[in-house]
Amino acid sequence: MEKEMKAETKTETKTETKTETKTAAEPKKARKTMLFDLDGTMYRGPEPIEAGIRAVDFCQAHDIPYLFVTNNSMRTPEENAKHMLDMGYHNIKPEHFVNSAMAAVSYASKQPDKRKAWYIGANGMKEALEEGGFTITDDKPDFVFVGLDKQGNYAKYSKALDLLLNGAELIGTNHDRILAKPGGFEVGNGSVVALFEYATGKPSPKIGKPALPILEAALEKAGIEKENAVIIGDNLETDIALGYNNQVQTLFVLSGVHQPKDIERLKIYPDETVVSLDDVDFLRLSGQ
Repeated sequence: MEKEMKAETKTETKTETKTETKTAAEPKKARKTMLFDLDGTMYRGPEPIEAGIRAVDFCQAHDIPYLFVTNNSMRTPEENAKHMLDMGYHNIKPEHFVNSAMAAVSYASKQPDKRKAWYIGANGMKEALEEGGFTITDDKPDFVFVGLDKQGNYAKYSKALDLLLNGAELIGTNHDRILAKPGGFEVGNGSVVALFEYATGKPSPKIGKPALPILEAALEKAGIEKENAVIIGDNLETDIALGYNNQVQTLFVLSGVHQPKDIERLKIYPDETVVSLDDVDFLRLSGQ
């Protein structure tokens, strides 16, 4: 009987030890966030790119996180969401957007003693300034922000120049030279910013793609490090250069401004190139 009790005790001890050595399952690796461009990638002017709709639908269906990162400062996030929904996109929300106006205001906010601004731009620029705590005024502003304004005119540009020559700091939201539209291209905001740089003899800081501030704003909004992002766009000089210059994975899609022949000419090299977003394996791209 005593031997049997010892055997039972020994067996119980082994069982307890075995239970203690069990380890928890490894946590599932987070999927990378897709940072989609808009103009030339999701749509061209008022016309959607159908492959873009299918790409976003796929990301939504498979819980792949995404943001839209755009140099276009004209629309507010709410207006951007409505614009895409009206074109046939699904379940797009204002919180999915980071634009160059938001990045420019974040950049200027690093000087907390300067809170007066005047601007050239549309609703997106105005809302970003107001939400950033700036007073919009032409009475000795600290900054003149220049965002895309398709109603810009000589009088407005001359007023901005006067404020700049009297001490305001120029902040262009982005330096895009041209924009894609159905059937061709139109003047980009960077060409307007260059007008003021030439007239004042002073450069604007670089804010929008391919500059770092807009990437920082997107990463902060997504709550990720750059290793967990993939930049997807049609413009080598903005979208792809943003990733190439900052060691972020890139995917170049041939639906907008540039084509493969431009890669060597510009010396900007994407990690992957596709004809259409229909050609992308987003599960693989997201790291799953």
